[in-house]
Amino acid sequence: MNSNPSLRDLYNPPSSAWAFIPPPPPMQDARVPAPAPAVTSYQWTTRPAHNSIFDLSPSLDLSEPCSLDVSLLLRSLVASALLQYTSTALVMPLEVGKLLLQIQWIPKDAPAPSSQIYEEEEEEETLSDSTNEDESYFADPAASHTKYPAPKPVDDQGYVIRTSVLEDGTRPEYIIPVGSMNGTWDMVKRVATFRGEGWLSLWKGLLTSCIHDVLFSNVQPLVDSLMHSVFLSSAAGLYRPPLLLPVASHVITGFLLSPLDLVRTRLIAQSAMQRYRTYTGPFDALRQIIAQEGGIRSVYFHPQLLIPTILDNGLRPLLHILMPTLIAPRLGFGPHVAPDISPIAWAFAQVLGSVASLLITLPIETVRRRLQVQTRGTAKALRTCAETRPVPYNGVVDALWHIVTEERSDLPIKRRSKPRKQQTEHAEENDSDDLFAEKQDESRWLRNTGIGQLYRGMRMRVGVSVIVLLLTTFGGQQEVDGGWAEL
Repeated sequence: MNSNPSLRDLYNPPSSAWAFIPPPPPMQDARVPAPAPAVTSYQWTTRPAHNSIFDLSPSLDLSEPCSLDVSLLLRSLVASALLQYTSTALVMPLEVGKLLLQIQWIPKDAPAPSSQIYEEEEEEETLSDSTNEDESYFADPAASHTKYPAPKPVDDQGYVIRTSVLEDGTRPEYIIPVGSMNGTWDMVKRVATFRGEGWLSLWKGLLTSCIHDVLFSNVQPLVDSLMHSVFLSSAAGLYRPPLLLPVASHVITGFLLSPLDLVRTRLIAQSAMQRYRTYTGPFDALRQIIAQEGGIRSVYFHPQLLIPTILDNGLRPLLHILMPTLIAPRLGFGPHVAPDISPIAWAFAQVLGSVASLLITLPIETVRRRLQVQTRGTAKALRTCAETRPVPYNGVVDALWHIVTEERSDLPIKRRSKPRKQQTEHAEENDSDDLFAEKQDESRWLRNTGIGQLYRGMRMRVGVSVIVLLLTTFGGQQEVDGGWAEL
């Protein structure tokens, strides 16, 4: 009996070269000619093909020396900077109009002024109609009962004291008249046509706003990643990160960039007229603020600047995260609404959440702008193009209280060119002779409260949220910016 052949004789060591070569054909009879090979062999090469994806890297082989394309890098940076600058410039007029509405002070107890010119003209018409020329010629001037306007109060130097912000005669030439703007677009048109401002004033603080936006969009993700790496372990990667970390990253970033936000507010609020301008640019503004208002420590840690910064930068991300999760289950689309399951329902919930968040964030933003306009230390009062409160606020709570209790919200206040003529003997007692006609009755609550002053720019923000909803619904996007823009 023959033994089984050993498997050791059948072993064939593999080739060391990795090649796509077909196996040789089986042995055939020598009388039959072998057919020509139909498959072409391809040898595997170690050098990869050229990377043609945007030509960002000439080669994917890490063993080869890689050189930096400086021209490509510079072109990318210039294109990114121009894109950011253009996008900021497009929304800057609306930002200027909103900020000027937020800092504008309109007291409710300001007495409406009387026009001395119109009173004198009406008095002359009354005398010419009721008296004879001969009688007026022989009349005793001392015995005349003609009523003349009461003299206006003056100071020690003889200048007329301004008793109302509604008076045009005593209003400084660099201040835009109050009471004629009810919305952001109205303020934009008023700034463009005002003699002391003009169209170029709609882009005040553009460079500072662009730098602030670029730094915020790059520093905040870096701070957030750093905080996640420090406070979260690698094992917690599958779990949802805590709510505190994104809120804290926004607060820290807003705190670090708060001097830029202060400079931007001052540049927008100041008058554009050369003789009333305080700062010539962002660097000059930052230098004067540090030199005259307590140094860099006061810029960061002054209570009137630090507390509004923390509240403004903390409430925005907190409400941005919480509001959609609270509103989404109540939309009727089911108990669980998520961006990947119901993108349209989630986008609608985010828009509603952003609108509801404005009821809380807009008053805080308004108070922050008013406190930023106030100067401190040895600095002179800022000459703003909008009417501001002559007495400074003491803090966030004090500003909220005085805005609600001492200001009015019934805007716009209509002007009329001339008071009505007196028709009867008692018309002088009944006619107020005011230059301003109240559009709404004084008994209405808007006339007696300043709550509307806390929500200037609300309609523009709601319009932006609706546009974002439409773009998300019809554009197929799954991410909605629920009011994070400066607008």
